[in-house]
Amino acid sequence: MNTPLSLVFSISLISASLLQATIQSKPNIIFIMSDDHTSQAVGAYGERLAKLNPTPTIDTLAAEGVVLENAFAHNAICTPSRACIMTGQYSAINGCLTLNEKLPAERQYLSMEMKKAGYQTAVVGKWHLKERPSTFDYFKVLPGQGFYFDPVFFESGVKGKIQRPNPYNPNRALKFGPDAVEMTGHSTDCIADSALEWLQDKRDPSKPFFLKLHFKAPHDYFEYAPRYESYLGDVDIPEPANMWNIQNNGSIATRGHNDELMPYIGTSVGRRNLRRNYAEDPKTPWAAQVDHSLNDADIKRQTYQLYLKAYLRCVKGVDDNVARVIAYLKAERLYDNTVIIYTGDQGFYLGEHDYIDKRWAYEQSMRMPLIVRYPPSIEANTRSDAIVENVDFAPTMLDFAGVATPNYMQGRSFKSIIESGVEPASWKKAAYYHYAMHMAHHDNPAHIAIRTKRYKLIMFYGTGWQGEVSPDTPPAWELYDLKNDPGEDNNVYNNPEYASVVAELKGQLRDLRSEYKVDGPEYAYNKAIEDFWEYDEDDRARAMELSYEVLEKHKNGTWTHNVKKFAKKN
Repeated sequence: MNTPLSLVFSISLISASLLQATIQSKPNIIFIMSDDHTSQAVGAYGERLAKLNPTPTIDTLAAEGVVLENAFAHNAICTPSRACIMTGQYSAINGCLTLNEKLPAERQYLSMEMKKAGYQTAVVGKWHLKERPSTFDYFKVLPGQGFYFDPVFFESGVKGKIQRPNPYNPNRALKFGPDAVEMTGHSTDCIADSALEWLQDKRDPSKPFFLKLHFKAPHDYFEYAPRYESYLGDVDIPEPANMWNIQNNGSIATRGHNDELMPYIGTSVGRRNLRRNYAEDPKTPWAAQVDHSLNDADIKRQTYQLYLKAYLRCVKGVDDNVARVIAYLKAERLYDNTVIIYTGDQGFYLGEHDYIDKRWAYEQSMRMPLIVRYPPSIEANTRSDAIVENVDFAPTMLDFAGVATPNYMQGRSFKSIIESGVEPASWKKAAYYHYAMHMAHHDNPAHIAIRTKRYKLIMFYGTGWQGEVSPDTPPAWELYDLKNDPGEDNNVYNNPEYASVVAELKGQLRDLRSEYKVDGPEYAYNKAIEDFWEYDEDDRARAMELSYEVLEKHKNGTWTHNVKKFAKKN
């Protein structure tokens, strides 16, 4: 029996309508993450750089959506943060505690769950998790840190090998393959070009899409596109007051018993850190512009201006390329049916307390920018002070995709919070932090921390992650009252007025460590944490001894933790 043509046409229309309704019921999701883009350099956060208008495009996203004011990295360093986002798990559980581990395909949970939910998935840009992101339908990612100029990418479906000179070691070539491709230009432009190419030419319009778009910028050494050379050229970048006077920030763990460790702990803007600082690091793009005849204060001022301008020029490149992606979404009428998330993989120091880089549990490092735009359910011009962690990002994105948080994820969805503006009574009261790469790269001692809306309690336990049990830098505790001291300039751990706060926060910290299953004997560093938990007079005496032992090792050249030293002036 022949079916009437009109009936066939009607059935086709109904099927097409049902398909379109299914597509529209699931929003597209773009997760944009820039490396080391800190909240101080996002205008929407209203901090000291906001008046420079560094991020007009990102600020528009914020104005059209929600700004989260208390978003925190569990571990403020690239690989661990990215692994937390991909797995919804804390570092000790997902296996990426340092920069050395990889995230194998079987633990690339976010992309796997998105595919199960019917999404076409892609990741473009900086991946930094060693294993290929093979669980995505499409990937085009930088090898490791990648190059700022003429970048190489690993691209799914590509065959071929590339050999390039090593910019850091001319005697050893870099070999890439078998899925390597080269592009010409600045990495930020190339990453945006690649994302737009996927959206325009490789995306299946019959499916909702999930795109992770990861810019390398503004990671150091802040190599910006030449077109930004004059950007902020005549502007005097405002300095943080505590770059000059760190007051009572820190402890014996970060300063020594009588500040004797300050030349050795925490890399610096000026010459304070004798091993690595931005005034004397030859790898910086401004190295040739530094006038080494200046006194320490003047060279620090000069370096700060050079550093911040290079950083903000990288940020400008990111913001301009985010604008290109948004323009495409608008042209294709996808803008209002796409959840757009903008963040950095952690915070970053822009001179506060004379620090550079990240890693610390202090605010500038631990705090992440986080902006979400989705007009169908998120009201414009809203803000939330709910505490969220990067382990919560995956559950939230899955929630937008209609997927319940899997049992193996430790994070929780905050979708209802940013849609309703209401923080449930059962929502988390604190963020948990753990930096484990003891005294590596930027001379930061290992530490754990808890951050509530008012307080931050930090424990520096002074040992490494590779089986070391006994501390070799002085353990110490720090407490900051963020209501009265938002700059973390006054460590009040030893103030008797805060004794009850210390006791309560230690209890909460212990509970969180147990809940997150990170306090077991399988982690060797937990012995040092337990040994110095109470921090009695004997513990303080041992910390003092260690402080002077560290000083002697530096003086006699037997300190071995740091990476290879570069030439320095004293």
